[in-house]
Amino acid sequence: MWLTGKMAPDFKTIADFCHDNGQAIRNVCREFILLCRRLNLFTQAIVSIDGSKFKAVNAHDRNFTRAKLDKRMREIERSIDEYLTAIEMADRNPSEVTETKTTHLSKKIETLRREMRELKEMEARLEASPSGQVSLTDPDARAMTTSTSLGLVGYNVQTAVETEHHLIVAHEVTNIGSDRRQLAKMAKQAQEIMPGQELQAIADRGYFNCEEILACYQAGITAYVSKPMTSEAKAEGRFDKSEFVYQPDTDSYRCPAGSQLIRRFSRMEKDHLIHRYWSSDCPCCPIKAQCTPSDYRRVSRWEHEEILEAMQKRLDGRPNVMRIRRKTVEHPFGTIKFWMGARHFLMRALEHVRTEMSLHVLAYNLKRVYRSLGCPP
Repeated sequence: MWLTGKMAPDFKTIADFCHDNGQAIRNVCREFILLCRRLNLFTQAIVSIDGSKFKAVNAHDRNFTRAKLDKRMREIERSIDEYLTAIEMADRNPSEVTETKTTHLSKKIETLRREMRELKEMEARLEASPSGQVSLTDPDARAMTTSTSLGLVGYNVQTAVETEHHLIVAHEVTNIGSDRRQLAKMAKQAQEIMPGQELQAIADRGYFNCEEILACYQAGITAYVSKPMTSEAKAEGRFDKSEFVYQPDTDSYRCPAGSQLIRRFSRMEKDHLIHRYWSSDCPCCPIKAQCTPSDYRRVSRWEHEEILEAMQKRLDGRPNVMRIRRKTVEHPFGTIKFWMGARHFLMRALEHVRTEMSLHVLAYNLKRVYRSLGCPP
């Protein structure tokens, strides 16, 4: 500021700088994380992983999906039918007023037909799009569901935050709306920053995916992920799968009534090897009504189910681990969105949006390190 005489660059100068130096900005963000490691700020090797949606420079009306296109086409066809009916009624009783009205309606019909032709062209573009979406302003932005019913067109920002100083050790911007396939990728990025220690990764039930948890296990990462409550049996007041105890010595399950469910067959389902178990005692079981409305209660087991069971045992032994996740990973998003004011992206295209997010993360981490270490004389 002293060298420039307090001259401030305008928005175009800043925008061009970010646009032309994206890779360098992202490298600076990563180098600062490595500096934090050299300052011994990552001592606990525990990270919380979460995602948040950020709006893109693309309005809802400029984003098209198959459902949105079909809905708009039906609305146009219905409007055209209504206008044609009105013109037909006006032709039966001609007058100066109806003649003016007929001309006005004819123009509306022509406008709607022109829009229909444009929608037909968009339909062809949708068929060619791998994601099934087309965004006109920012081609990489995607419509995503949020906690509100409105949703947004934007990006999904993933972060891995260490639990001691709340520093963002890894982040990623993606246009995939779901968190289901993000756990292993984010945990491995954090592991690269924290080598030499057994990393613990904590995430909510939105990240629960068998393959992702297996990938973490194979990479030497200890995962803590809550399991979604999707059991129809428990919701209807019957025994849940957790009530059936697996016995590895005999490769069987013990049901609440004490009967043995033995393995009957195995098969591949969605690239997973699944084993099926049930007991011959089900038809005459005295508590069958509390278990299943079918003839037999069948229990499925994934070939790597023991990894999920070990994780659930860890979660049961640390009931406060999800509280640690909430007070860790939600803090950076709250700071970036509401304190720093970065609720939506200003740049377009995934590559430039990643640059913009790297600037936000760098600014946030600088403030956290200043707060943690202070500024000695």
